[in-house]
Amino acid sequence: MHVLVTGATGTIGAAVTAELLAHGHTVLALARSEASAEAVRAAGADPLRGSLADLDVLRAGAEAADGVVNLAFDHATPDADALAASIAQEGAAVAAFGAALAGTGKPLVVVSGTPAVTGRAATETDPLPTDGPVAGRSRTVAAALALAGQGVRVSAVRMPRTVHHRGAGGFAGLLTDAARRSGVAGYPGDGTQRWPAVHALDAAVLVRLALESATAGTVWHAVADEGDAVRDIAAVVGRRLGLPVRPVPAEEFGPFGPVFAADQPATSARTRAVLGWEPRHPGLLEDLENLEP
Repeated sequence: MHVLVTGATGTIGAAVTAELLAHGHTVLALARSEASAEAVRAAGADPLRGSLADLDVLRAGAEAADGVVNLAFDHATPDADALAASIAQEGAAVAAFGAALAGTGKPLVVVSGTPAVTGRAATETDPLPTDGPVAGRSRTVAAALALAGQGVRVSAVRMPRTVHHRGAGGFAGLLTDAARRSGVAGYPGDGTQRWPAVHALDAAVLVRLALESATAGTVWHAVADEGDAVRDIAAVVGRRLGLPVRPVPAEEFGPFGPVFAADQPATSARTRAVLGWEPRHPGLLEDLENLEP
């Protein structure tokens, strides 16, 4: 299969590109700079110059491919307005892919986060949130899944709050970045709230399985660790960086503050049973031991 991948040089995207190539697929990777294009070539894929904002490029790339994996999202969001702009950009890109793939039966894999459900771990059948700072991404995924009625074999892979590799990535990575800036490994609230996590290499396997075999309109959870307490995450970060560990106001984490403060464990039982996915790489707390002081 010749697959268009966006976000191919990110933590998840690099792992997905390697996973696809290792299983006989070819990859056309969106690259918004020459440096990204060089990284794509070094990985064994072909670059497609452009950004997520270049809708004509996205449509042309999708039309030339046998399937699309959309992973690109601008997480460098210093404020709520920038986050909203990133969400709008993602929504427009997914709509462009839908228009290009309509009626073809080709696969489209989109990603989002796992939802938070009061009192239990979220499952694949739970709806995504319709309010809060990332609710716009829920609307994007809903619009994508509706493409199943237009002849697109679309599926959604929900990523946990932390997708990690060598101690970096996801919300744990944002917490680490905040600790380096502030000199404190902080966490909101009492730190008992739980974040699910997955190693990027395990997440990549699930993306490939969804691309190859998921039926249209289905939802999957890339969850390995159902929920690590945030204060346990902060404790490892603090120890590795030689910083004090203590509670800090949620506001210090910007627009992600409410999400950081929420208890949000999730399970992947159905995903494992149906697609045969089985995580094999280190969990988050073990992987954080790779952090450099």
